[in-house]
Amino acid sequence: MSTDPDVSRRGAIQSTLAGGIGISLPSPAPRPPSTAEAPGMSPSSGVSQAAGCGRPDFTERSAALTPDRTAAGACQFCNCNCRLLVDLKAGRIIGVRGEESDPVQAGGLCVKARMMPELVYNDMRLTTPLRRVAGRKGSADSRFEAIGWDEALETMARKLLELRDAGEAHTIANRTSGRMLRGTGALVARLFAMLGSPNDSDVGPVCNDAGADALAATFGLGHFTNGYGVDAATGREDSGAARHLLLLGTNQAETHPVTFEHLLRERRRTGATITVVDPRLTPTGAQADRWAAPKPHTDYALVLGMLHHIVTTGRHDREFVSRWVLGFAELRDHLVHHGYTTAWAAAVTGLPEAVITAMAEEYAAAGPAAIYCNAGISHQTSAFDTYRALTFLAAVTGNIGVPGGGCNFMHNTWPGELKLPPLRAEVPTRPPALPIGPDSFAEAILTGRPYRLRAIVAQGNPLIASAHTHRVREAFERLEFFVYTGLFMEEPARYADLILPVCSGLETEGVYMRRDDRAVRWQEQAVPRRGASRTDPEIWIGLAHALARLDTRRPAAEWHAAFPEKWLEYGALWADFVDHTPGMAGMTEQRMRGRAEPLRWPCPSTAHPGVSTLYLDHPTWYEAADSLGPGNRGKRFLTPSGKAEIFTPRLQDRLAPSGHGALPVFYTHPEVTGDHPTLRYRSAFIANPLHPGALAHPVTIGPRSGRPPHGAYPLMGMTGRPSVVHFAGVTHWTRTGEQLNGVRLVQIHPRTARASGIADGDPVRVESPRGSVTGTALLWEGIREDTVFVPNTFGPAQRVGDLFGAPRYEPANVLCDDGFYDNLSGQQAYKCFACRVVRGGA
Repeated sequence: MSTDPDVSRRGAIQSTLAGGIGISLPSPAPRPPSTAEAPGMSPSSGVSQAAGCGRPDFTERSAALTPDRTAAGACQFCNCNCRLLVDLKAGRIIGVRGEESDPVQAGGLCVKARMMPELVYNDMRLTTPLRRVAGRKGSADSRFEAIGWDEALETMARKLLELRDAGEAHTIANRTSGRMLRGTGALVARLFAMLGSPNDSDVGPVCNDAGADALAATFGLGHFTNGYGVDAATGREDSGAARHLLLLGTNQAETHPVTFEHLLRERRRTGATITVVDPRLTPTGAQADRWAAPKPHTDYALVLGMLHHIVTTGRHDREFVSRWVLGFAELRDHLVHHGYTTAWAAAVTGLPEAVITAMAEEYAAAGPAAIYCNAGISHQTSAFDTYRALTFLAAVTGNIGVPGGGCNFMHNTWPGELKLPPLRAEVPTRPPALPIGPDSFAEAILTGRPYRLRAIVAQGNPLIASAHTHRVREAFERLEFFVYTGLFMEEPARYADLILPVCSGLETEGVYMRRDDRAVRWQEQAVPRRGASRTDPEIWIGLAHALARLDTRRPAAEWHAAFPEKWLEYGALWADFVDHTPGMAGMTEQRMRGRAEPLRWPCPSTAHPGVSTLYLDHPTWYEAADSLGPGNRGKRFLTPSGKAEIFTPRLQDRLAPSGHGALPVFYTHPEVTGDHPTLRYRSAFIANPLHPGALAHPVTIGPRSGRPPHGAYPLMGMTGRPSVVHFAGVTHWTRTGEQLNGVRLVQIHPRTARASGIADGDPVRVESPRGSVTGTALLWEGIREDTVFVPNTFGPAQRVGDLFGAPRYEPANVLCDDGFYDNLSGQQAYKCFACRVVRGGA
């Protein structure tokens, strides 16, 4: 990876902290050889590294360490989708290398690459199905016994059929996660349709669904708009062509290190400026020309202030707006009517007005300018509306449908819904699904509203991922039947009736994770599976065949026809996805196997290069758009009008029943300090206007009700990834992950810490109205004085850290209130909670 100092440093950083004080920080300290590596870590996880820096490679010509086979795999730890060249000797992994022929990856890997083999060679792996035999659900004395797959799947099948036959099919739910082979969700949906349950959900509400919802409402597709690297259709650099990058709520240096380094390499060529918006200084902010630190949960006000300045001072792109945008005049009048000026935004965010004005003018003038966002925006009560306002920012400045522009909202990436051949069997009518959001599971179990859940299958870890963890635990204690599938005995496994072991990424073939820019990579199986572990598609196909054996109402032939045995081979399953999914005809296994680079969706034929820039005025985009549906012929934007839609009467009528509208009205989390409008949730249910098959609670926007909690809890807390070392909870089950970052380091401003008698390295307890968690104080000047950062993804079952003496922590989401969320996308509000920090541990 690059060692160019111009990539890793960018001079003085303009910053704004609590109280609106602008400061300049010195250049970052000298860095390790790559921005994508952790200190002391080499870019490859094994011995088969290239010499690279002029040093001799003593593995060269080594009889013992020369690989006898190399598998082309892929990393499953983030959405960079790096290729892993997995070197093997005598069937064992001896090293992993990055793909040098991929110009975006450029041979690079981050520290997490070495953890992929650690998932394979791990003595804590689940290797056989287990059945509960004793112990209260959730208790440490829960005991399980090993059983075979047939018994495990038939136990599941009996319970699901029992509920179906009692007219309770809708009380069965599933929640998928990002760790599975792609297309598993389509298999779950198929099986649930045949059972009669509407509750096949995914991880989106704790990830980034709101961005997809906003992109779809404004532009027609809910996907990351621009690609990394050269667009094969035009021969031009896409994302790297940006002259200005506006990053809000995204710490890409740690969450997407390899693709972020690509942007930094291209920035050296273009001279692009970078503005990073984040309440704390991160390695991403350290690369920026400007770091702006607003109050948590006030990005919405910042964007509205920028929009007001651009549209009222004539800095918008008049030609683009006239030709391609609906609702500009309504937006301008709305912003003026509500007084969303830069001065108003400064008062809400705590940023100087001059900073907001400069940000607006720089973004509008750069041409092209790109917006990047991640969980920092998604995990807010106003997630959908904030993302919508950001799409307006791109639309009014003409920064959509152009290389180097766009709204690149992380994880809104998968190439549409993967489709299978139509079901020939009759399916029962299903009631509406539970409200969008995984915490609706807990609500339904505990209160029976809108109906009580009785059985759940989970492919993720809801006890780390969900807000108000104590309440979620209580729900899973009461749940009648729970099946957990996973690699390790994570905390939810203690609540399970059945535990099913799955394969790690290097033990299977197919399509796993994907790059944020809709790019998909085929991976080869590198090593044999551990024990009796199975892939998730195999589990669901096996369950369908168990249902066929036991179902007395539906003929076995219907189950077998719906889930043919050939799909147990992933290549055959993928081929059916390619044949039946719009826009995917060119994404064949054979084509992807032959590429060093991933292939982007949409890609309607094997002769098509794949689309890099969505909505680009180019024949390859129109061809791809046409393949996505007959109503798209000739359209640039895939909205009803064929234009970017800020306001239309149809969109207003669609959103109004939920309490939202086509035009943005400001509100924020009730635990943000100050006096701001917030959401009030009504107890009634309506059809979710963005997800019509599900229910939603409508909201009203108004003053905060009740007394603010800030007397007892004067600080604002936010959660996020601990560092580049970790991804979700799975890396905490590797020795490397726990060695490097097994201590929860709570970031506190030195002045805030001194006021509470806290010194650097002290044990501390962060308390909120919901609960408390422990950690170690990390005094950090690069955070607002009114804000505390609590790393998430730690959990009490992560025993691998015991080797290093690392504590077993409560999940950070104990601190968050599940009652505050985006009622449209279901996004939970992890980015603000009232809290205090006190010295001392548990």
